Amino acid sequence: MSKRRKIMIIGISIIVALVLPVVLFMAFSPQFGGIASKESQAGYKQSSQFRNGKFANINDEKVNMSGDNFMAMIKEQFNMHPNARPKPAPELITMDSADIANYKGDTRLFWFGHSSFLIQTAGKNILIDPMLGQSASPVPLVGVKRFNAELPIDIEQLPKIDLILISHDHYDHLDYGSILKLKDKTDAFYTPLGVGSHLKEWGVDAKRITELDWWQETQVGNVVLACTPAQHFSGRGKWFSDQASTLWCSWVIKTPEKNLFFSGDSGYGKHFSSIGDKYGPFDLAMMECGQYNELWKEIHMMPEETIQAGKDVGAKLVMPIHWGGFRLAMHDWLDPITRASAKASEMQISLLTPKIGEGIVLNGDVPHTAHWWKQHESVKLVVND
Repeated sequence: MSKRRKIMIIGISIIVALVLPVVLFMAFSPQFGGIASKESQAGYKQSSQFRNGKFANINDEKVNMSGDNFMAMIKEQFNMHPNARPKPAPELITMDSADIANYKGDTRLFWFGHSSFLIQTAGKNILIDPMLGQSASPVPLVGVKRFNAELPIDIEQLPKIDLILISHDHYDHLDYGSILKLKDKTDAFYTPLGVGSHLKEWGVDAKRITELDWWQETQVGNVVLACTPAQHFSGRGKWFSDQASTLWCSWVIKTPEKNLFFSGDSGYGKHFSSIGDKYGPFDLAMMECGQYNELWKEIHMMPEETIQAGKDVGAKLVMPIHWGGFRLAMHDWLDPITRASAKASEMQISLLTPKIGEGIVLNGDVPHTAHWWKQHESVKLVVND
């Protein structure tokens, strides 16, 4: 055998050894979820958001991936801010499992950081985007890690969950490991079109899954749920063929006690005013505020836009979310709350800023929450000096 042939064989062997595990992982790992059946996909054609075999935003808004922008995005990945992760981790408050299980009071919410919530309202326990794992990635060992090594409460300690709302299928909102632990203690799951295929793949009974299109409503006891627009995208990265194969959304949660809005992930747009006109005003709007960049402003709001969007939907109280849990963009981790707080003060909009795990009761008065992140600003100054 010639020397050149031996080198070629060795080279091909090395490539196969490197590529084959990746291919096998992509093909067989359950993390990536499922694919909607042909019957379901045929039904999506009835949606005004489903065009040319894919879901799309209003006016087809999407990130500009042209040559210059694409190269700028690649470069930006290496432009890490020195304070992108907190040191030390954000303070959290341990949640009492017995208190949660026995609670019968006014509407109450707990923030787990990022965009995950437990809401107790109208006698029901509602989880929103329960990403309660440690890594927002299909490969936990090397993926983006949560700021806190622990959660305010373990999933196993949570009481029976009446319903789970999912806004879209990205890893920082829909977590395989969390769903496995939650599926047998949850009565019902509500998702935008297509996202149920992942849940089914992970063993959730199809009878417990309800998929909705934008502006569709459903009622669970005395709770009205409305699936409302967002300006984002979807896909869990399996061969990149699943991009925009499922819908993304925001949620309205209306009970006899309170009217709540959850933005999901979204760039700023006129859809917020439309939601406010149809379903507002809201007692509380949980509004995306974090993981942004001018290069992808179409799909994530800047903090100032977060506050404006809260005003657009008619919120009496705005809570910035999508920060405080993971580093998914290159900005200072305190930048979202610092800028949003300044804009809210300027616009005279009431802001809710609880600690992770802090129980906040919405009983008519504006809840008082401390500017707890200020202590991290002083720590940052000491470290930088």
